[in-house]
Amino acid sequence: MSSIIKIKPLGFPWETSDPFLFCAYHEDQYPKGNGKLGPNASLEGRNIGQDFAPKDGWRMYHGTKVPGFPAHPHRGFETVTIAQKGLVDHSDSLGAAGRFGNGDVQWMTSGKGVQHSEMFPLLNTEKENPFLLFQIWLNLPRDKKMVNPHFKMLWNEEIPKLTLRDENKKIIEITLISGALNNKIAPTPAPDSWAADPKNEVNIWLIKMDPEAIYSFPKASEKINRSLYFFKGEELFTEGYTIPENHEIILKANEAFQISNGNSEAHLLMLQGKPIGEPVVKHGPFVMNSQIEIREAIQEYQQTEFGGWPWPTYDHVHDKSRGRFALYPDGNEILK
Repeated sequence: MSSIIKIKPLGFPWETSDPFLFCAYHEDQYPKGNGKLGPNASLEGRNIGQDFAPKDGWRMYHGTKVPGFPAHPHRGFETVTIAQKGLVDHSDSLGAAGRFGNGDVQWMTSGKGVQHSEMFPLLNTEKENPFLLFQIWLNLPRDKKMVNPHFKMLWNEEIPKLTLRDENKKIIEITLISGALNNKIAPTPAPDSWAADPKNEVNIWLIKMDPEAIYSFPKASEKINRSLYFFKGEELFTEGYTIPENHEIILKANEAFQISNGNSEAHLLMLQGKPIGEPVVKHGPFVMNSQIEIREAIQEYQQTEFGGWPWPTYDHVHDKSRGRFALYPDGNEILK
């Protein structure tokens, strides 16, 4: 009996199952920086302000000088931003800020409302600036949708990475952003998160497999949603299927499942969790339980801008001399 529910190609953004809302995957081969944190390349021919076509292998997104996403609001859910390669400059309406990347993760609870900007500074002027980022939208249950906004850094050095070997000594490396495996536990998520309760079995794992490596996934409880996103590699083999790169595998989490990798290193993201099981009504950056709540969110944002914008520009970036850091709303600053 197959543990696979469905196999389907990845679109943009990646489709997810409750308690997740979607996952945006960004990979850009940015050129050398121009010394002002933007690309040392012509922007001619790009739809500046709405540049999502990967011309020359990279995009400006909503940025005009520096790639990224200038100030925009959120309410009613969380963003889990995994910056695998490159850097992200965060600024928000709470006065919080940060620069993180190269394996760091930011966990932000939007709750009752926050504005933030996410810019991608190109610090390297002598070499290219490769960039790889996932942003996962994780829903909040009804009783948490209007909590105070919160953001937390999971620094790369604090995120557990397990190195496993199969029977042929091939290596499987698993990075635990949320969840637990083999007595290793991921850093504590944001306090109001659905992931904060272990009973919800929220796992966010990055998985890297050697060529020809074999891995058997641990079973989860019944009625837990689990998806594997095969975003880089050649092909995987499982239960008689050959699965090419850029496919999602939707699984029965409570049944045994094993995958064998092909001849190239494979990279996967696993998203797993107990469904919240409540109505989901989305309108752009707002996710609530009813249309009335969406209208209230839009009206409140128009009136208050969720606290306004305390930074000089909506596409604010930090000084190029700064390293990784987090400045919290209470004024506490962490330097890395």
